[in-house]
Amino acid sequence: MTHEELMQEIQEIFRDNFDDDSLVITRETTAEDIEDWDSLEQINLLTAMEKKFGVKFTLDDVRGLENVGDMADLILRLKA
Repeated sequence: MTHEELMQEIQEIFRDNFDDDSLVITRETTAEDIEDWDSLEQINLLTAMEKKFGVKFTLDDVRGLENVGDMADLILRLKA
């Protein structure tokens, strides 16, 4: 899976979770950029990504995530 393909999949997860088909996600997107992105939504997003990509995040993995790009890089690293 290329990074571009991964970002498209991540965008679909965000659109589903936030119920917003117009939502556009970039590597720089953070929780501050999306009004409804709170701690519960963070858990929902991580769970959806674990299921979609067949990975398992640890608390240490997700603690350092600053934006969607960090999340994508983590998924690629875990899938390698």
